[in-house]
Amino acid sequence: MYESYYGFAEKPFSLTPDPKYLYRSQSHANAFDLLQYAIRRREGFVVVTGDIGTGKTTLCRALLEQIDRTTFTALVLNPFMTEEDLLKRILQDFGVISREEVKAGRLAHVSKQELIETLYDFLLSLIPIKASAVLIIDEAQNLPLAVLEQIRILSNLETDKEKLLQIILVGQLNLGTLLRSPELRQLDQRVSIRYELKPLDQETVAAYVAHRLTIAGGSAAVAFTAKALQQVHRWSGGIPRLINLICDRALLAGFSVRASRITPEMVTHAAQNLDVQRPSTPRLGWMTRRATLVAAAAVVLLSSALAVGATAYLYQRFAKTEQAVSRSAERPALPGVGRNVEAPATHDDVRTPATNAARDFQPSVDRQLPADAALTILVSSYPETESTAAGDIQALTEWLEAAGFRVFYAEVDLGSHGRWQRVLAGAYTDPESARRDVDRLKAAAPSSDVRLVTAGYATGMFAAVSREPDTAVRRAGTEP
Repeated sequence: MYESYYGFAEKPFSLTPDPKYLYRSQSHANAFDLLQYAIRRREGFVVVTGDIGTGKTTLCRALLEQIDRTTFTALVLNPFMTEEDLLKRILQDFGVISREEVKAGRLAHVSKQELIETLYDFLLSLIPIKASAVLIIDEAQNLPLAVLEQIRILSNLETDKEKLLQIILVGQLNLGTLLRSPELRQLDQRVSIRYELKPLDQETVAAYVAHRLTIAGGSAAVAFTAKALQQVHRWSGGIPRLINLICDRALLAGFSVRASRITPEMVTHAAQNLDVQRPSTPRLGWMTRRATLVAAAAVVLLSSALAVGATAYLYQRFAKTEQAVSRSAERPALPGVGRNVEAPATHDDVRTPATNAARDFQPSVDRQLPADAALTILVSSYPETESTAAGDIQALTEWLEAAGFRVFYAEVDLGSHGRWQRVLAGAYTDPESARRDVDRLKAAAPSSDVRLVTAGYATGMFAAVSREPDTAVRRAGTEP
């Protein structure tokens, strides 16, 4: 209808995951680069999550288009299948078996073990020709537990030096929660990269709309006014799928009155006809800004490490956090005993069990840093004598896990400075991946002093190799 009137070669706001329409916002570009990096480095498991309609499938399609010819790919879009069906689909996409064989039922009596052995033989055959294989599973949050366990077993297909199969799980936000369930702990521990796609902000929505109009070929004939684009962002919340729905209907409204400019009224009318519910972002945005100010006040008074912890509080704890900051302002920070300020470590540091307020968070098997970890991120430290330490650690843990990090605890005895509880994020063997996550944490909490440390230092087995004073301690003025 409106396509020919405005001169579009095709529908600009189609809901199909056409990779040429992928707009590389900062979030989408980061995800794309991470996926390419993971494939090149054969990182094992990668998990990409995002809200409904954020463009996960389009991202997968774009990734497949960019993969070179030496990489064999399998894309699973329907997660509702048995373990045998999954294996057959993978083998079919890799070209080991044909679709006709599957449809004719000639593989009906082949056992699961035989399918796995066939896949293993295929993967081994790629080594001499220096090729690799990637499995991408979309809507992975719907995978049955038995199939997820089968996927974990497939990740064990490896040589002494490298993984034979790179596995990328893509799903909605609850995929992260699913992977953290006790039944999937072994699979979750194999995830080396996690990333969450974010909705588009107001400025990026305008660029996204312009991008799609240009790709479709009709950007010269029609334009959205600045206020119309503001309405698109407000009604869609920055979700690409909703943007497409609203803009498509708004263009239809513009065509009906032969207009070359899409107005805010047209956008609002389109959203209302689609029964789109306006997201309640203003109040949440105000709440986030207020929480940030409170965290910043705590940083100035005592330690920048509190900034990360304070932002983790849920709304119902907000008033309590604000009161705590006020009380902190009334008392001066004591040398080496500032709240969340860890005293300088010495070469005599010895790990000891918790015996006080933070004992609820002593390292368990789930919270201990893995033995093979070389590096980790030291996010914050809490004196175990603090009565509020347990609550702060819990709040910080919730915030970090919501951001996709695995959280670990370590207790250290700093002699005369007392015992401290360290909160750690991530376990790394690759410094580049670790530094990238440090940057991501610092971007989320710019005032914080999160930093990369060796696993030995983090767990208190030995002091930091560098003689440079601890950043948080130096800022608090307690470095001897």
